[in-house]
Amino acid sequence: MLETIEAVRRVSERNFAVQYAPRRPGDIMTMIADTSRIRSVLDWTPQYDDLETIAAHALAWEEKLFRERQGDLQHAASA
Repeated sequence: MLETIEAVRRVSERNFAVQYAPRRPGDIMTMIADTSRIRSVLDWTPQYDDLETIAAHALAWEEKLFRERQGDLQHAASA
């Protein structure tokens, strides 16, 4: 999670607050995103293989949705 947070901070060029909390019931203790097995078994390659690129695409998507929602709200307010 911390690697992802730092990648989002870098691509967004924003330093946002992060709230740390105890694990919740059902949260996993450790996660390792290793694609080596799926790559070898299925001869698969991800379209995006770099955490910063993935974070940049996710941020662009969220910003697009935000702009669309703002437009919907402005349209509803003027109706």
